[in-house]
Amino acid sequence: MVDHGLLQRLHDKKASLAVVGLGYVGLPIALEFAKHFHVIGFDISEERLELMRLGMDPSRELSPKEFEGRDIEFTASPEKLAEASFYVVAVPTPVDRHKVPDLRALRSSSASIGPGLEQGDYVVYESTVYPGCTEEDCVPILEELSGLKMGPGFKVGYSPERINPGDLVNTLTNVVKIVSGSDAEALEVVAQVYETVIKAGVHRAASIKVAEAAKVIENTQRDLNIALMNELSMIFDRMGINTHDVIEAAGTKWNFMKYYPGLVGGHCIGVDPYYLTYKSTELGYKPEVILSGRRINDHLSSYVAKQAIQMIIRTGKNISKARLLVMGITFKEDVSDIRNSKVVDLIKELQSYSLQVDITDPYASVEELQHEYGLDLVMEPGSDYDCVVVAVKHKQYLALDEAYFKSISAERGGVIDIKSIYLGKINELDYWTL
Repeated sequence: MVDHGLLQRLHDKKASLAVVGLGYVGLPIALEFAKHFHVIGFDISEERLELMRLGMDPSRELSPKEFEGRDIEFTASPEKLAEASFYVVAVPTPVDRHKVPDLRALRSSSASIGPGLEQGDYVVYESTVYPGCTEEDCVPILEELSGLKMGPGFKVGYSPERINPGDLVNTLTNVVKIVSGSDAEALEVVAQVYETVIKAGVHRAASIKVAEAAKVIENTQRDLNIALMNELSMIFDRMGINTHDVIEAAGTKWNFMKYYPGLVGGHCIGVDPYYLTYKSTELGYKPEVILSGRRINDHLSSYVAKQAIQMIIRTGKNISKARLLVMGITFKEDVSDIRNSKVVDLIKELQSYSLQVDITDPYASVEELQHEYGLDLVMEPGSDYDCVVVAVKHKQYLALDEAYFKSISAERGGVIDIKSIYLGKINELDYWTL
């Protein structure tokens, strides 16, 4: 029996939907829901809330137009949050420096929701977690603080986020959404709420654990495929073979998957596999393949740094007096997000050799970079660089040619092109790519 009463009240705006956590995942879904329902946008950062009240996305992903005509109020008030009947939780789930899942934000959001839960309310989690986390870690907090039991008291669902920052094609509304529920009724209500905004439709998963597992293996699979290409790149480099030429040749077969080597950072691909391996190890099985792939990808920054050092040595220059420029520090192209950027690891490795490293990026925030990593940006590149490392494939870099790099390079300078943007286009300068 589906609770059509809640659905109708949401549509009639006699009940409210709350989104907890208004980052790069929570804000887009909150604004989409606000086209149809009354939405309470909850976040603990007043600074971020003030920007959103002005129609500005702190993550710089959404335009002011996306805020227009939306029925949404932004708040940090637990009392206001308690007015909701349907809660969507979209808070960060990173790993700590020991690669252990950090569930503090998830637990804190559950603790914020719990006291205001009433009979018949729904709580749906979108944050990436290991299978079992929703029911084992979050539900007990909701039950303790609400005095209700999951099932007869309130319903729970899990619908993993599939936001791809910077992607203007595979957007929130046109990517199929996985949904799940604590029972058959919960599944159907959660599905119908999301079907209101997801044009591509939803996939009803068999259980909450299945939905959690589906999310965590999406990025684990991608991580492993990139790890394979990174390892192959290291092998082919020793053979004097260009990896991209190999991929293009192999790609002529119908079932070959074209993954390319590169740095693997951000808050998804470089993080999610650790959630799966953590739970697996807890259950007595130590993953071999997944952790091996993680080691390869985590090592790549050091490998690229070594190539830059070798390039400078070939010039005959004293390493301690060499100057190097890194172009791009965000975790992927055409976004401003610097969280878990592996370019930072590369820079730290280069600096450990006493190199003078300048950093430039058209998207990164000077203040955020200094606050997060203690690094500074230069607004414009200097000149006489002994090595230029192009680390991120920003659109601003695509049209650059060898003449540009020669204009900012020392006499025997070179280019490290991690993303192979200039493959076949740089012939006079020393050149290396993965």
